[in-house]
This record gives sequence, structure tokens and C-alpha cells, in this order.
Amino acid sequence: MNKQIILLPGDGVGKEIMEAAEKVLNTIASEYGHTFTFQQQKIGGDAIDYHGVPLPDNTITACQEADAILLGAVGGEKWDTLPAHLRPEKGLLGIRKTLDLFANLRPVKGFAPLLQASPLKEDVIKGSDILIIRELTGGLYFGNPSERRADGEVVVDTLHYHRDEMERIIDKGFQSARLRRNHLTSVDKANVLESSRMWREIVEEKSKDYPDVTVEHLLVDAAAMKLITQPDRFDTIVTENLFGDILSDEASVLTGSLGMLPSASIRSDGVGLYEPVHGSAPDIAGKGVVNPLGMILSVALMLRHSFGLQQEAVEIEEAVNECLEQGYHTPDLRIKDGTQVSTKEMTDMVLENLTTKSVCNRISNMYA
Repeated sequence: MNKQIILLPGDGVGKEIMEAAEKVLNTIASEYGHTFTFQQQKIGGDAIDYHGVPLPDNTITACQEADAILLGAVGGEKWDTLPAHLRPEKGLLGIRKTLDLFANLRPVKGFAPLLQASPLKEDVIKGSDILIIRELTGGLYFGNPSERRADGEVVVDTLHYHRDEMERIIDKGFQSARLRRNHLTSVDKANVLESSRMWREIVEEKSKDYPDVTVEHLLVDAAAMKLITQPDRFDTIVTENLFGDILSDEASVLTGSLGMLPSASIRSDGVGLYEPVHGSAPDIAGKGVVNPLGMILSVALMLRHSFGLQQEAVEIEEAVNECLEQGYHTPDLRIKDGTQVSTKEMTDMVLENLTTKSVCNRISNMYA
């Protein structure tokens, strides 16, 4: 397989975690006979410093021609005083809009060695492995601008969806469930909202195209409660923009560290932008202590969802889990009787586990 990948390190710790991602991809390419071609471009504050804008035309063009994009992080107090349209975050929002990245994927997994750091009891979070799929380009955030009427006493916000927008994100939900445990929870507010009633109708219609996927409907308030009380009951969740925004942020605290969480924004043809959930963390940039695992797990997401390389993705995830089982952790994590390591050391341990696992799998296949 030959793929063109755009690297957008961005700001703060972005450059350090991008180095880890590139090393992992080079190892995967070597072990499995793939060719990954990298091209680095600027975005966010880094782009502002060099080009005067957070999203240069060169970056847009490169991303439009790529098979996938990896993003480190954008932002930092250095650019906080700039006008709103020139802030680093506009680069990220701009590339999502330009590429029509309508589906946001947020996996949340409870790694056994980290369960004690979760705000939930270990027996509640144990076994949790959730993928939340959020619609990104429609809904309440993209309706008519809020209006103040009747001398400022009445406010109107419009929740707007076209059927096609719902269909494509629901399809993505079913497709993603097929890559996991074939269970899809559709979250809505069909007892109140007409948009949710249409959403539920479409889910029922689409379920006929995916007979191998079990579907359940859940009202958003019940979903919010069960995410905290029974997180292990969920596999894949699909929902609209506002509900997805809230539920994915709620779920992100379950694992005890943002440094472990990858994410993706994808369009219909599989092209996507992959990034860790954490921010640019300028206070620790350059110190060699940032956790690279969220970025490395974002690489696994990319291999699975944009390139269809399921085995390679699984091996990265297992290599990460083995590092944690071995007790290695960066300063943001807490593992009882563990060994604190640097960004580079953690990356090297993932690479070692990844290479060892690939060799073992090849030997096993020879004698299968």
C-alpha cells in the first residue's frame, strides 16, 4: 500500500508527538511492506508566525491531495491577543470545513493499568471500550445565527438538518460498528424534537442495510447517565452535533487522562484528519515529557478508518497497552509501582513492542 500523509505538527507539543507518530508509521511500513510518503505543512500559530494566517493556501492544497492528515495541536497564549479570525484555532476549523469532514470519531477505552486514575470506581470503568461518532457540520451550531427579538427578551437558535446529512453520519455509525462489536446505540431526543424523530426514522431504515449490527435507541439524558453508571454497556454511539459534543466530553474523563485519547474527523470517501484530544500544552513544550500515546493511537485510527488496515491498527493499540501493562508512563499518568519515562522513551517502548509483536505474528502465521 502506498499512501500520502500530510503532517501538521502545529503548536506547542505538536512537534514532539508528531515525531512519535512518524516513527510508528515508519515501523508499520517496514514490518508490513507499505509505503507512507510524508509531507509537512503549517497550521495554527506556527502558520501565523510564518505566513500571517492560521491556514495557508499551501496547507489547504496539500491536504486536498492527501490520503489522510495527522494533526498535532494548535493554539497557545502567544496568539491570544490576535483578532478572532486570525486565532490558531481558525486553522483547525477551516481545514475541517474545507475538506467537508462531517464525522467526528472519539474512542474512549479504559486501559487496565490506568483504571485507578479514573474518577469512577474501577469496577465501573473496567472493560469500557466506546467509540462516539458525532455529526460535525449541521445541527444547532450551523443554523441561522442566534437572534434577539422583542427588545432583547426573546432568543432564537435554529436546529437545522437535511436528511442527507443525517443519512451519511448514520451510515458511518453502522460502518464503524461493523469494525468493532456490531452494536450501535443511536442517541437522540425523539420524545421532544422533530429533528430527533427524523433521525430515529432514518436509523430504523438504515438498519435494514446492516442486519449484522444490533441497534438500540437511547434518549440523550439516559445516555448521559448510563455513560457514568454503566460505560461498559456501550460499543459504538452515533448522534447529532450538540449531543455528541456533550457526550464525548463527558466520556473523555472516564479514562483519567486526556493524553490517552485519539480522535478523527472523516468524510465519506474515508479521507480524514486525525489528532489527539489534548491541546498544545505550551507549558511543557520542548521538555520531552508530553504523552505521545494519544497521537500514536490516532495513527491506529487512521490506519483502520482511512486505509482499511485493521491488523496494523490492532497491533499499535496492543503495543500501547503492553507499555502500560509493563508499567511505563509519562508524568500525566499514574501507574502503581510504574516507571516514569520521557516522550522519546515511551515512543521507543511502543516501537519495541510493535516490532516484537509483528515478528511473533509472522512466525505464528508460518505454522498456522
